[in-house]
Amino acid sequence: MQSRRSAYLLSALMNEEINSRIRLFDAIEGGSPFWSREIAEFGALQVLNSLCDGIYDGDKFARIISRLSSKSADELLHEVHSLQAIFIPPDDSLWPQSLNSLSNPPIGLVVKGDATCLSKPQLGIVGTRNPTNYGLRNAGEFASGFVDRGWVITSGGAYGIDSAAHRGALFAEGETIAVIATGIDVNYPVGNQRLFHEISESGALVSEVMPGVNAIPSRFLTRNRLIAALSNATLVVEAAFRSGSLRTARDAAELLRPVMAIPGPINSPTSEGCHRLIGERAAEIVTSVGDAVEFLSI
Repeated sequence: MQSRRSAYLLSALMNEEINSRIRLFDAIEGGSPFWSREIAEFGALQVLNSLCDGIYDGDKFARIISRLSSKSADELLHEVHSLQAIFIPPDDSLWPQSLNSLSNPPIGLVVKGDATCLSKPQLGIVGTRNPTNYGLRNAGEFASGFVDRGWVITSGGAYGIDSAAHRGALFAEGETIAVIATGIDVNYPVGNQRLFHEISESGALVSEVMPGVNAIPSRFLTRNRLIAALSNATLVVEAAFRSGSLRTARDAAELLRPVMAIPGPINSPTSEGCHRLIGERAAEIVTSVGDAVEFLSI
């Protein structure tokens, strides 16, 4: 009787924590170092109660406090489940432990598709939205080559290199993960609607925001850290000198994950970022799938 009561209380506490997390997930912008530290130290339930009780600065966090009162946890979970997706908090068995390496891990994740692939070996493939045919071909070939070796391909769902990597994985009948900067029901870019559907059927769509949330520039940068953290290694295929893909590469390096880059023609603007990484010895130069496999010792 006592053990049954203890199990019931434990279950109730876990439900409270999940409910608190999804309310904070809805109200707080992802990637905040401050809120990551607060939740890690005090727990989601205590942080939620402190926000509602005015312990935190009401003026500074007015938007968050207002948002917390707009929807209940049940309503938020229903929004997620109605899209055949799930909300995964950090204490869930489906949570990818690789995200715990981040100094600012997500409050949770919304995932549509096979969430188990988030914990499989992954190659992050990133690059420009305006690639050359050379870049598109390499992205597809590296994706297919790693799928053949049992790896999952992770990218950001954007036009260009991202899309080529996802398609290369799908062509090889493998799994691929799109970490997107919008809600999982927001097709951004709109031209990738069919691709997103295919990814959710054979891999997973992953988001750090609630359904219905649109893209803003800062969300792409915070999204990049998730690609870096999920991936066992990151490959930059083509990137301009100041490309956002270099941010992903540096995020990966900070996590002590291997970074690789493909060289291109010396006069190609879309390879300047790769050459920069190679020149700064921030990335290993690779010219074939075999090079990458040898470098990673797989």
